[in-house]
Amino acid sequence: MRPSVVITGIGLITPLGSGRETVWRRLLAGASGIADVTAFDTAAYPVHRGGEVKDFDPAPYFERLAPASVGRASQLAVAAARLAVADAGGVLDELAPERAGVVMGTTSGEPREIERHNDRLLAGDGAAGDGALASRYPCHVIAGAVAAELDLAGPNAMIPAACAAGNYAIGHAVDQLRAGRADVMLAGGADAFSRITYAGFARLGAIAPECCQPFDRDRKGMIPGEGAAVLVLERAARARARGARIWAEVQGYGLSCDAHHMTAAHPRGDGAVRAMRQALADAGIEPRAVSYVSAHGTGTAINDRLETTALKRVFGPRARRLPASSIKSMIGHTMGAASAIEAAVCALAIADRRVPPTINFRRPDPDCDLDCVPNEARELEVAVAMSNAYAFGGYNASVIFRRSDG
Repeated sequence: MRPSVVITGIGLITPLGSGRETVWRRLLAGASGIADVTAFDTAAYPVHRGGEVKDFDPAPYFERLAPASVGRASQLAVAAARLAVADAGGVLDELAPERAGVVMGTTSGEPREIERHNDRLLAGDGAAGDGALASRYPCHVIAGAVAAELDLAGPNAMIPAACAAGNYAIGHAVDQLRAGRADVMLAGGADAFSRITYAGFARLGAIAPECCQPFDRDRKGMIPGEGAAVLVLERAARARARGARIWAEVQGYGLSCDAHHMTAAHPRGDGAVRAMRQALADAGIEPRAVSYVSAHGTGTAINDRLETTALKRVFGPRARRLPASSIKSMIGHTMGAASAIEAAVCALAIADRRVPPTINFRRPDPDCDLDCVPNEARELEVAVAMSNAYAFGGYNASVIFRRSDG
């Protein structure tokens, strides 16, 4: 019988603030972290809104590394990891470094480093540099920075699976624990706000001018964001033996690829359906057992409609009554951090018996006839939660969480 894997620590850095308690309170209140972009001048774009992490000071989260030695995404990841470990209450005490590992997901890695390099070239500095690009830009440095800062010498991986990367990371970490390759895994995702990401989505016409309105008839697009989330995962037996607080159990996960188009999802949501069904099979449960879905819910016309189609194919007529909210309405699309943050939301919903709303919902769309928990949080006995994430390249990842026994 395979061992159960549980979440004992949650670390969050988001446009709604930092720390589990602050972020959860603001999500339940339906607060918005969307504002005019301040990281760079958006005058060249037709849109100007974003979900930035404001007033972030990395210094308090660093003890071994110099904060300036790593890029912003790595700083966000280290901060989230520190918060998660603190939340897990002594999880690393008396644990050999090689028995604790890190797996992180990302979309863009450290895009600000390539932007900085390009700015130097445009300013006439030529190709001469200080070596920062080579040491700070490759995406694997994010997981490496977390491991180096926390002195973790176990399995270490970076999964650049775009907007599904956080869920991919959680699945990989679960595999490491089930196989006995580690006793503790830190898993999550991180991405920094950048001109590269913003320009790309703006050119696609995918950014909403004011706000993100998932599943709303008048939705106009997504809002780019940034942030990080890290979950502390360990086998349930170990967690209980040390008297840890358990937020939820990771019951199963499923991955798939559309193999359809570089950016467009399959027109019938085939990849999303396969990921959900594989997650259910891995968890050993039927669709009727799921109490709540943390939807991908980007607020784009096509994605929301296809996600609705996929949910109906998996859950049947019950899909219309199954609560499925999108926190991207409040924090924007945090790219590789998105599904990691949403996984934390699932665990907190299970523990707190409340689910966050989809804000900015004004007019129902007959093509998206889901219960998106419009505008106000809801008390709900969440026994089982499913987190869904879909990404460019056809990446699909679903993770199932349940209330832990005992």
